[in-house]
Amino acid sequence: MESNQSAAAGQLSGWQRTARGANLLSPDGSLGTVIFEEITALAGQHNAINLGQGYPDEDGPELLLNAARENIASGMNQYAPGRGLPVLREAIAAHQQRFYGLPVDAEREVVVSTGATEAIAASILAFAGPGDEVLTFEPFYDSYGAIIGLSGARHTTAPLVGPAYQPDLEALEAAMSERTRVIVVNNPHNPMGTVFTRETLVRIVELAERFGAIIVTDEVYEHLTFAATHIPVATLPGAWERTVTISSAGKTFSVTGWKIGWLTGPADLVDSVRSVKSFLSYSSGTPFQGAVALGLGLEDSFYRSIADSLRNRRDLLGEGLSAAGFDVFTPQATYFTVVDAAPLGVTDAVALARRMPELVGVAAIPVPVFCHEAGARRTRSLLRFAFCKKEEVLADAVHRLSSLRERL
Repeated sequence: MESNQSAAAGQLSGWQRTARGANLLSPDGSLGTVIFEEITALAGQHNAINLGQGYPDEDGPELLLNAARENIASGMNQYAPGRGLPVLREAIAAHQQRFYGLPVDAEREVVVSTGATEAIAASILAFAGPGDEVLTFEPFYDSYGAIIGLSGARHTTAPLVGPAYQPDLEALEAAMSERTRVIVVNNPHNPMGTVFTRETLVRIVELAERFGAIIVTDEVYEHLTFAATHIPVATLPGAWERTVTISSAGKTFSVTGWKIGWLTGPADLVDSVRSVKSFLSYSSGTPFQGAVALGLGLEDSFYRSIADSLRNRRDLLGEGLSAAGFDVFTPQATYFTVVDAAPLGVTDAVALARRMPELVGVAAIPVPVFCHEAGARRTRSLLRFAFCKKEEVLADAVHRLSSLRERL
């Protein structure tokens, strides 16, 4: 399946290609507003509980916060090495070995980035350009479309199919060609909360090998799974040599503002990405890097506890959403629950998202904004709610949502 890019896209400037890729450029050339900004503004205007953006409302472990403070006080406030501080690269390599049995060379196969977002951008820009195709699963996180647009490549998609929202493997194969240069695998998946099965991941690797594509994985929710086991693509037979694996500290440790991410993979691919990343932001968050290294070494009990806590919040919000009349898709992972508003008689989730802050004082993000035109039609009545908030905040949101059916 294709994006809605026209043949004229090649005549657009860089910012226009970026905006078009993120569904922000209208046919008349005017620039739209990022949906997160719009919904957050509406939430502020109506004093609504913002369950739109995926950031926690609590700080991360005190151990990490204190380490960052100490690093700042001790003078670690200048550029870190372009690859990242050795202590963090070594911790990332140890993490990959500890959790997944992946032997990674901290010196040659790890690069620290300004969040996962920069690592994804640098990877797409490193491997794709005009005449190439980059495939994502749909719905897709909006930054993917923006960077694919900036690269000049063509954005193709394969749908996630309900009710489990796993990839349609026949559609995936049909969407690929010899021009498919990169497959972006967001797993666990935002916004749908899906964890891809081993069968699906094996098939992705087989198709990537057949068509000579590089796999770029976004695994930032790797430790926030509830009902399924996360399988990194790079652990599968034949995958390592063609896979760039990306993750970050923000979601795992509730420090999204630190913007410390990383990528791992074979040295030749890592070097290619680093050649681009070096000219996006040479280095990132020096005082935070050592703190994140401490976090990666925390006991298994910490990693279990963060998933258990989120599971409880998922269930609290999910029960409230169901009681409010939504059809709820219980997520296997991530910060997000997706619901279908069709049982409430709603066929336009975008319009509902714009009304909800005033109607009931709760904000959410419409799923169609994460899609191209055909995908937006398939998901036209779906909304995404974030449950990475304090339980009392979620309880208040559930109470407010209880009046939605009546107000509609």
